[in-house]
Amino acid sequence: MPDFSLEAEIYKKGYNNIAGVDEAGRGSWAGPVVSAAVIFLEEKWTKIIKSGIADSKKLPPKRRQDLSKFIENNAYVGVGLASNQEIDEINILQATFLAMNRAIENLPITPDYNLIDGDKVPPNNLNASAIVKGDGRSLSIAAASIIAKVTRDKLMIELGRSFPSYAWELNMGYGTKKHIEGLRMSGVTEYHRKSYKPIINILSSKGR
Repeated sequence: MPDFSLEAEIYKKGYNNIAGVDEAGRGSWAGPVVSAAVIFLEEKWTKIIKSGIADSKKLPPKRRQDLSKFIENNAYVGVGLASNQEIDEINILQATFLAMNRAIENLPITPDYNLIDGDKVPPNNLNASAIVKGDGRSLSIAAASIIAKVTRDKLMIELGRSFPSYAWELNMGYGTKKHIEGLRMSGVTEYHRKSYKPIINILSSKGR
């Protein structure tokens, strides 16, 4: 389970506002990649530890939604996204960095240090560390994973109402059987990631 051990180490070095940063949607075939940044003030750590915050992938949807509201009420939160067009233009890694930097910029207070989920730090983050599987180690990163996932799911559910063939409200744009069937029947939409191989293959098969 994630805790505040990493944050405590950074806090001892004189950094006060420590942000956890994570993303949702890197592997999806459609829609944006969404990132979130979350800062818990040190005086709230005891309350946060008792909340049950965990890696968003290990939580059922209703629990994620409840925890998302709890986080928003007990932390400083910033959200940023990079569109599917930006993903196609600069690749998914750079688009993820872009979304992360936008999330950090959208925080209501400036972080002194960023804990980034993954093995790379986005450009222009001087005081930062990459934490592999950070959503299972840091409560700040785990909270960011929840905010990013809940935010992106809402966006994809909304898009799914306009594009019912692909069942985005169920698969969130990932390559499920229903999504593949929708692509074969209805083709590629403006929200699909046209640089992704499955979408390239669909476009090639249709001669577009």
